[in-house]
Amino acid sequence: MANRILPLELIDKAIGSQIWILMRGQTELVGTLRGFDDYVNLVLDDAVEYAPDARTGEIVKTELKSEILLNGNHVAVLVPGGTGPEGSLAAGG
Repeated sequence: MANRILPLELIDKAIGSQIWILMRGQTELVGTLRGFDDYVNLVLDDAVEYAPDARTGEIVKTELKSEILLNGNHVAVLVPGGTGPEGSLAAGG
């Protein structure tokens, strides 16, 4: 039987490294994971937010200059080591 890893263990291994986060809705973030709790509330440094412009639908990239806290209820997918939408197949990168 293969070794099993629990979800929170996987997130714990990602502390200090870059992580790509897909939020419920259409917002995505990339940043350095600094910490988390049992509810998957996340603390990020050096985060960049990718969100569609309400008028044009074009993706807007916003560099967030401070440490941020994300509510775990809004997190849909975590990709440890992910580079974000710019490097994804969907973006043609």
